Parts: sequence; structure tokens; C-alpha cells
Amino acid sequence: MAVTRFLLWILQELILNAHLVSDELDEPTRDRMQQRADMLSQEMARLLQELEQKILEQKIQAQKSKEQSHAAWRALLFAALRHWQFWVVVGILLLLIVGLCWFLRKRSHEVGNSSEEGSSNSSSRDEEEWDEQNEEEEDTDGASDLARHFEEHIQWPKQNLVTKRESVKDLVDDLILIAREVASDSSFPVLQPGFSIGSANEGWSPGEGNIIYRVLVPMRPPSGHTFLLELCNPGEMPERNFRIRVELECTCTTEQVAGDMLCFLHHPEEELRRNQGPSLLHTLCTGSYLDVQKTACRFHLLVKASWVLLPHSHQWRLIMLPSSRSCKFKVERAMEEVIIEIVFGVQQGNSDIFVSSQASEAIFSPSTTWTLSCAVAEAKFFELMARQAPHDSFHLRCLQLCTRILVGTGFSSYTLKTVVMHLLTTTPLSGWRSRHFLLRLDDIMRYLCRCLEEKRLDHFFYGNEKIPEEIVLPPALQRAEPLNLFQHLVQDPAAQAEAMREFMDLQDRLTRVLTYGH
Repeated sequence: MAVTRFLLWILQELILNAHLVSDELDEPTRDRMQQRADMLSQEMARLLQELEQKILEQKIQAQKSKEQSHAAWRALLFAALRHWQFWVVVGILLLLIVGLCWFLRKRSHEVGNSSEEGSSNSSSRDEEEWDEQNEEEEDTDGASDLARHFEEHIQWPKQNLVTKRESVKDLVDDLILIAREVASDSSFPVLQPGFSIGSANEGWSPGEGNIIYRVLVPMRPPSGHTFLLELCNPGEMPERNFRIRVELECTCTTEQVAGDMLCFLHHPEEELRRNQGPSLLHTLCTGSYLDVQKTACRFHLLVKASWVLLPHSHQWRLIMLPSSRSCKFKVERAMEEVIIEIVFGVQQGNSDIFVSSQASEAIFSPSTTWTLSCAVAEAKFFELMARQAPHDSFHLRCLQLCTRILVGTGFSSYTLKTVVMHLLTTTPLSGWRSRHFLLRLDDIMRYLCRCLEEKRLDHFFYGNEKIPEEIVLPPALQRAEPLNLFQHLVQDPAAQAEAMREFMDLQDRLTRVLTYGH
């Protein structure tokens, strides 16, 4: 429009000048001037028309381009929405990159601070501490947001382990009290209050369904008997498989005081059979050794007889489940069921180690073989860690997530449990908070990878000097050489290669869980 006004102004000036000089020129010159002015006027009109036409075309073209641009953006947005999974992955990767940058930045600050320590004066140290505090708060916020994202993104199993654990413990203790009364007139081992053991009681059970709440019930010899632990294979190192030798002892002195117990050694068999019943050697033993299967079968009957005397029997229904080396049963009511397994054990001295009825790793275990069990010590260890760790500690979440991805692999949950127990004694408990979630997962996988490469994973309780002093171990276990849980990899190179392939699969599974939440 400005150009149009300018051209019109020039035309007006030409016409005006022509009129001003018209009186001073002759007739031919004035005619030529007039013709020239008319020609210029026509040419200017044509130029103005062409200019207006071009301006109009430019506007139309601009409008078309704008509409095409909008259409392109709409198409791009539609394509992006159709590939939402791609953008989810991109977002997760960006979060991982942010977490890695935070980690590297924190490590670089730690290295820089350690190298400059001692060379700065008090004022500079105050400034550095203030800056570090601010940076740490920013890093903490970023890491907490990242950890919170993964905690909410991952589909954790819906569990109420703590409440059920306490209910199961109370139920078993009540059952034990009644069973002791029912069996008081027979030579049955004296049952003690149980210990909650296993993943469900420790708080990291990997799944939702088929959760088994295990309780180890210690047994003491009944009056007139004594238990002696013997190695199945004398000289075996480390000591893992035992037999419980049952011997009779004189109770004549006790008999004179109590008056209700006959001595198995010094009373005629007829009198014993008529007034007291057979000894443990004649009921639950094979030869001179306590039989696991006979003990489990007898306790199975004892539970059925005791259940009807429990107040719980009015609300819950008891269903006994098959098990040859333990007592397994299910209690259920409307929309709820709980599976409980009671295993039996004999304590080694005053320690937290037992020989138990749980099956060993052998394909076949004789019924008189009792396996060394560290289950009570492990439960005590995790209970101790829970008391000492920060309230937002994620060590159980890390273990739970890692054991979830083991299905279909050759790795056992006990392998990952052992790795986490070792790391809990080497990494400060303050480093297991929720904001360290990804770092600790990385530590677990790196530790497992190194153990596979070295073909060695030490059992946590054999010869480990880092066991907390609150956990009591028998002297033989303290002095024992470390037990390699990966000994089979040493003996079979093909097994190690397969284990490494499965480890790579584990890493892929963990990445998928962190990316997609399941």
C-alpha cells in the first residue's frame, strides 16, 4: 500500500507540473506534453492493476501455506499420538539421562571436594559447604522425583505382608499351645514358640498369589530323652547335613520329685506300656535317629485335633495340604485364604542356627537327614536392617523387584537375597533410600555379574566377618571357610556360559520393567 501511495504521488506531481508550465509553452509542445501525461497515466493505471493483482496472489498463496502448515502439524501430532509408546520410551530415556547426569555430577563434586580438602581456609570451606548443601538439595529433589516416578510407574504386587505376618504368627503360637496340651501325655518333642521365616515374613515376597507364610517351630526333647546332633558325613566341610540322635536318660531323681514320670531306663517295659506309653525311640525314630517324615505326619494329626479347640475355627476353615517334610495347611473364609507351612527345627546351642526339616538341595534326602538352616538368622538380619535403615529405605523393594524377574531362569531367589545381604553390609544404610533406587539396582546387577564372571558367590553366614554382632552363630560356622554357592559353575564351564546368557536376559527384563512398569 505504501508503494501505491508513492506512485500516485509521482503521477500527481507530473500532472501538476504540466499544468504549471502550460502557459509558457507553445501549442505543439503542450500537445506533446499532454499526450505524454495521458500515456503515463495509462501506464501507471496498468502498473497499479498488476501490483494489486500480485499483492492479492501473494495473500492467497500465504493463506494456502498457512493452511498447509496447520495440516502438516495436525498430521504430525496425529502420528505422534498413534506412536505414544515411542514417546513414553523417549520420556523414560530422558529421565534416565537426567538421573545419570545427576549421578556423575554428584560423583564429580565428591571427588573435587576430597581433593581440595585441607587446602582451603575456614571461610572458603563455609562457602563450599553452603554451595554443596544447596546443590545437594537440588540433586536430592531431582533424584527423589526420579525415584518417585519409578515407584509409581512400576506395578508392585498388592500385598499386606506385615498385617498377615502378625496374624499368622499369633495363629501358629495359639495352635502350638493347644498342641502341647493335647500331646502332653505322650512322648512327642516339646514345641516352642515359632520364628517367622521366608520372603513373605521378611517383607519382599515377589508375587501376589500363592504366598506361603513359613514358621519354624523349635523342638526340644521330651522328658527322659536327649537330642544329639551328628554329621551325616563326618569330616564334611562345610557342615550342612545332620542327623538327630535320640538317647534315653535317667529320670529316677525327677520321678521321685514329680511323681508322674516313669524312667524309661529303669522301669519294666510292661509297666511303661501300661502306665506311660512308648518312648520317642519307638514312635518317631528310625533306628536311633529322629525321622523327619514321621514327625511331620504325627504333627499333621496333632494340628487337626487341636484346630477344633481354637477360636479361629469358628471363622476359618482348615484344609490340610500334602507335605512329607513339614506341616502345610490352608485356612480360608469368604474371599480370603492364607497358606501356612510349619517346619521343625532343633537349635544349635544358643545360636540363631537350626537343623530343620526343610529339604536340602539333593535330589533325594533320607528321612533321617536334617538340613542346616540359617532362615532364623536371615529373618533376624532383615529385621535388624529394617530397624537401623531410614524410614524410606528401598532395600526390600530392590530385592522384591529383582526376584520378580527371575521366573523361567536358572537363578534362585536365594541367590539375589544373598547378593542383597552382602551389599547391605558393605553399603551404608543411608544409601538405600528411595532416591538411591536406581543406583542400588545397578549395584545388585553389577555384583551378580562379577560373581558369575568369577564363578563365586559366598554364602552370607559361612566365615563372614561382617555379620552383625546381634546375630549369634555357632563357633563352627564362624570358623568355616566361605561356602561358594556358584561351585557348580566352576565344575561346569557350559553352565557358566548359560548363566551369563540368562544374566543378559535378566538385564533386559529389568529394563522392560523400569520402562513399561511390568
